[in-house]
Amino acid sequence: MIESANRRRRFSALLPVLLLPALAACGAQGRVTSTAPTAPVTIGIIALNDFHGALEPPRTAVLVPDGKDDARPVPAGGAAWLASAVDSLRAQYDHSATVAAGDLIGASQIASSLFLDEPAIGVMNRIGLDFNAVGNHEFDSGTDELLRKQSGGCVQHTARKPCQVERFTGASFRFLAASTYTADGKTLFPASGLRTYGKGKRRVEVGFIGLTLKGTPDLVSPDGIRGLTFGDEADAINGEAARLRRGGADAVVVMIHQGGYTSGRPDPGGCENLTGSIGPILDRLEPGVDVIVSGHTHWAYVCDYSAINPARPVLLTSAGMFGQLVTDITLQIDPAQGRVVSKRARNVVVQSDPYVSPRGPVETAADLPRFTPRADVAAYVGKYVEAARDYAQRPVGRLSGAATRAEVAGIGNQGGPLGNLIADAQLAATAGAGAQIAFMNPFGIRAPLNPAADGGLTFGAIYAAQPFNNTLITQSMTGAELKAVLEQGFDDNGPHQVLAPSAGFAFKLDRTRPVGDRVTAITLHGQPIDPAASYRITTNSFLAGGGDSFSVFARQRDAVTGMSDLDALEAWLKAVPPRAVPMEERVTR
Repeated sequence: MIESANRRRRFSALLPVLLLPALAACGAQGRVTSTAPTAPVTIGIIALNDFHGALEPPRTAVLVPDGKDDARPVPAGGAAWLASAVDSLRAQYDHSATVAAGDLIGASQIASSLFLDEPAIGVMNRIGLDFNAVGNHEFDSGTDELLRKQSGGCVQHTARKPCQVERFTGASFRFLAASTYTADGKTLFPASGLRTYGKGKRRVEVGFIGLTLKGTPDLVSPDGIRGLTFGDEADAINGEAARLRRGGADAVVVMIHQGGYTSGRPDPGGCENLTGSIGPILDRLEPGVDVIVSGHTHWAYVCDYSAINPARPVLLTSAGMFGQLVTDITLQIDPAQGRVVSKRARNVVVQSDPYVSPRGPVETAADLPRFTPRADVAAYVGKYVEAARDYAQRPVGRLSGAATRAEVAGIGNQGGPLGNLIADAQLAATAGAGAQIAFMNPFGIRAPLNPAADGGLTFGAIYAAQPFNNTLITQSMTGAELKAVLEQGFDDNGPHQVLAPSAGFAFKLDRTRPVGDRVTAITLHGQPIDPAASYRITTNSFLAGGGDSFSVFARQRDAVTGMSDLDALEAWLKAVPPRAVPMEERVTR
């Protein structure tokens, strides 16, 4: 609880801080009565983001510098290894908190998703998470289901039955939602939480604010968030930080589900050429915020933001995704002045077991820490993996080779061969509804398809690629509307993404042209699209609801609902074994 006015302190303007090395403690001010300065109090913040129910090692590598101007892949992730990594970092501090910046759940591995992400919550309970900022994926199953994640119970809010393995008791940590408001103007969850450390003259308080991105309505089903509004991020942070400071908080840590990207060689601890939506938010922050733990972009970085904007001396971090990294943040707080006098951070690779990728072996690094999987978490995960085994190992077809999502500078904004494959499957599945063209959104593709040596694929593999349980919607659109929806992929309202089209459809892209006129030469089976003609278009239900800012799809004229996206992909794979991976370029630049 925030203390009354007798705990208030006079705060001087925040000074810029350096990431490494940390600043030396400044001279005491205000209420100091002793000639001997009080030594700073050290607080450890262990942070993660975008876990996405990654109970098992995700079999995707973290790229780390090799000391020779290049990068090397390192196997990382898995809940049991993450638990040990957090334990080892927490042991370094007398005082600490463990926090997350959203998307703990949603778009999850099959062993978590099949059970409504109850095991993802259970893992975080066992790890000892204190606070989690709501992310956009926390809303994937709707507000009522998210509230159940906090409070527990077995009331059914979705098509899938809860409590299939055991009774769900809810999160022992607190969800925070400073910018998500219900119809009565209150926040859906508390805006912040407070932790007190030490006693007497060495007593300090740290405030934690959590929130998601303002654009969440573009990323989730409208029905699931009906009655909620998502406010401006900077306004919410500024208001809550000021309230915490007035109440006596010595430090303020923000967990926000929004982030950025860096360029240059891969480096989880680097911050070269930071771009993205997090910057404009930080630039509007008022004094009083010390650390920003970010997420959403699945990018890893550690940034001294004062080097970018000297007026905003905050420490900005992100730990990538899937629990493959964890951020170790150290704060030095002067209890006499009531402020942070130094701060530093590093991203720690959560090394797990080596594995063989389609490109070859991925070996552990001897010069990086190794973590032994924590036995209790490994046993808990194993229980759910076993419960999902029959679903996960069921054969669904064969593929001629690996199918991946194309990436530019590591940003998966193109569907690539896998996007084409999914679009082809959805077109075939909706032929009875008159479908002529199908589109797949690249951000809806979460993992590549890597078949076995004989080309075999399991349900678990296609579920990992498309874990959202969407249905297919076929609707009528004019040629003019079709061009308009393609243009929305490049209208600067959110990240650019290239919708992956089905076979026979093609277009050219020129991002040097003005917004609204970047898509040209649109053809179907070699013939130009007629702006006045009507075409039957298939997408998943997320896109059909206007998701990913493709609002033109939401008109849904003469709409017909079809099978699930996974059923469509499975039918397509089984029809022609092995199914060839479509490698042709359907979108040219």
